Amino acid sequence: MAGYRILVCDPLAEEGLRILEEVGEADLCLQFTEAQLVEAISDADALIVRSGTQITAPIIEAAGQLKVIARAGVGVDNVDVAAATRRGILVVNCPTGNTIAAAEHTIALLLAAARNIPQAHSALKAGAWERKRFIGHQVSGKTLGVIGLGKIGSEVARGARGLGLQIMAYDPYIAPEHVASLGAQIGSLSEVLAAADFVTVHTALTEETRGLISTEQLELMKPEAILINCARGGIVDEPALLEALRMGTIAGAALDVFAGGSEPNPELIALDNVIVTPHLGASTAEAQVNVAVDAARQVVDVLSGQPPRWPVNMPSLPPEILAVVDQYVPLVATLAKLHSALGMGGVSRVELRGSGELSADHLVMLTRHFLVTLLAPVVDEPVNYVNAMAVAEDRGIQVAQSKTSTARGYANLIEAIIEADAGTCSVAGALLQPGEGRVVEIDGFEVELIPTGVALLIWNAQPGQPGFVGRLGTLLGDAGISIMGIQVARNEIEGQGMMVVRVAEALGSSLREQVVQLPGVTRTEIVNFD
Repeated sequence: MAGYRILVCDPLAEEGLRILEEVGEADLCLQFTEAQLVEAISDADALIVRSGTQITAPIIEAAGQLKVIARAGVGVDNVDVAAATRRGILVVNCPTGNTIAAAEHTIALLLAAARNIPQAHSALKAGAWERKRFIGHQVSGKTLGVIGLGKIGSEVARGARGLGLQIMAYDPYIAPEHVASLGAQIGSLSEVLAAADFVTVHTALTEETRGLISTEQLELMKPEAILINCARGGIVDEPALLEALRMGTIAGAALDVFAGGSEPNPELIALDNVIVTPHLGASTAEAQVNVAVDAARQVVDVLSGQPPRWPVNMPSLPPEILAVVDQYVPLVATLAKLHSALGMGGVSRVELRGSGELSADHLVMLTRHFLVTLLAPVVDEPVNYVNAMAVAEDRGIQVAQSKTSTARGYANLIEAIIEADAGTCSVAGALLQPGEGRVVEIDGFEVELIPTGVALLIWNAQPGQPGFVGRLGTLLGDAGISIMGIQVARNEIEGQGMMVVRVAEALGSSLREQVVQLPGVTRTEIVNFD
């Protein structure tokens, strides 16, 4: 088994280097330029990096026998994953090695902010003994709002419970059983922000979560509340936070990450009611060892023919299986986006049912793709085709697939059923021909919708009411929203109908509320298929 050549491009803990000796020789290529790595990688079997080295497409293209690239950390922004995938090179990362470190840092910032520790430290160092000035607040008996209950958010909740804090959490993709196991109470984002004395953010940074905490959300918080962000810069709208802190909308903030990365907003960090650290969440000796060991162990596993623990990219599939699956991937992604838009709350079970040419093997693969689209925007760890099932399992979500003969008049039908806090919801799509999918059912309502652009879903207790379309068109037109098309569901459910209105852009909250107030409207949802 021995004899493999492993390039280590960034400093790695000795514990990791010793593990690599099981299968070969570790070559330290520290501070190599791209040109030097292009030359060195030609006969390498594995590559380990941290955040300091960029693994570009030219480096990957120069690899003659590279089997795996391991990132000793979470993010893989410095690895051209697409280039590695094209070459059939596995990319792995280490998303759990810093969980405890990040959670502990969050708790440390919470306590430091509550007791004014950095400010008192600086004052005393400067010769001022000012006990009255730095009177703080005890945390026991207070409420901690946790935004995102992934691995780190859950660990923070456990630690906070030990300090006597009550836990409220917002996470639309978490099973109720997991919430209960943490002794937490689940709520909407607005409910959590309004109730919490401390709010800590633990979501991934995606287009959906960018600016998740902005002016509107900050105004919901208590004036004495403190906001903590050890997740990603950009989740908190920093100009809005700066204004809120200056105006006293909230009492303070504790920040480890910033939208500007290593160049934080100087006005923000200069405020007396802000404490900051330079992205130290994962900076413990133990975390450095953990990610080094995790990365090295995965390299050894891959070179020994075993599956890695945390693969990032998709493995190769048999061409005949991939050909069928690839046709349905956009359709299952569409169904996942629909479920996300329907806002069912904490998900406890996901099932995909297929008919026609879809076999059980196809459905297993498509379920993974469905879970990626459903979970990736809302969890604080990488989600991909390979680890989607494990991520769902970690969050207490049951996953199932079934083959059915019920095709509802379509040759190839796929149905996605979700059980969640708000009940059971199903959406279905049909593949009319290769690459041409349609949404054919939304929670029992029969439609035939081309999944492009933005759609406004309207539930109407008075289907067929004269003049409704005109009033809706006037309302949207006055707001500058163009209607691209209208479709009315072919059936009614308990006297209620559904209308799907394709619009040129998403509606703001105020306009959406006006639509809800139209006669007969009971509910609206917006889905962006693009």
